[in-house]
Amino acid sequence: MGDRHSWTAAPATAQRARSVLAAAWSCAVTAEGGREEFIGVHTVAEDGRVLLHLPDDSVLTTAAICAPRGEPSAVLEFADVAPVPVRNRIRSRLWMAGWFAPEDDHLTFHPTRAVLREPGGAVVVDLDEYAAAEPDPLALAEAQLLTHLADSHPDAVERLTRLVEPDCLHGAVRVQPLAVDRHGLTLRIERVRGHGDVRLPFHRPADDVGQLTERMHILLTQASGANCPRALQRQRTESEG
Repeated sequence: MGDRHSWTAAPATAQRARSVLAAAWSCAVTAEGGREEFIGVHTVAEDGRVLLHLPDDSVLTTAAICAPRGEPSAVLEFADVAPVPVRNRIRSRLWMAGWFAPEDDHLTFHPTRAVLREPGGAVVVDLDEYAAAEPDPLALAEAQLLTHLADSHPDAVERLTRLVEPDCLHGAVRVQPLAVDRHGLTLRIERVRGHGDVRLPFHRPADDVGQLTERMHILLTQASGANCPRALQRQRTESEG
């Protein structure tokens, strides 16, 4: 494969945490009043504070008003769900401990600790870095981009496997796009038993969808000049037979 994939940068932990928040459509809140799950009620301020616009009958509102100000009183959980159907669709989870402050028509959550759990393990997110970070520029467009790639261009996904080391494709029964960010595309390689993920880094970061299109074209051009992996070629031949 030469050195064409020597660029291995990935979003920093704080940016990944902010990306999870930006794209998440639901959250679970655990407080003294119990655990509640909400859909479409949170927004995120520029400094990372989470704003919850709750229904009037939520017991969480009462618990937040009664809790001592400044003391950890709740835990928020956000799940990062792969937009393309794959095994183990939860790509990561973000937990945030902190306290609520009632403000006008919403609750403002002030985090005192944040932990991001990914397949490689759990990492504590530095709160200063978190407050200064911004979501990945592709975070809000990622779901549409990946579903379009999987549904409309399966041939392109297969071609991209030519950039994957053959050993990683041994026993592969399906390959799907799992994630994309400004630094690269991640493929989920599913086998009869188990699965693995392979990252295809871009030659330089993409700051918008237009640049992403150009980066993807370069990957596909590189893939067109590579040999078809034997494992995947054998799999295709057997399925056609």
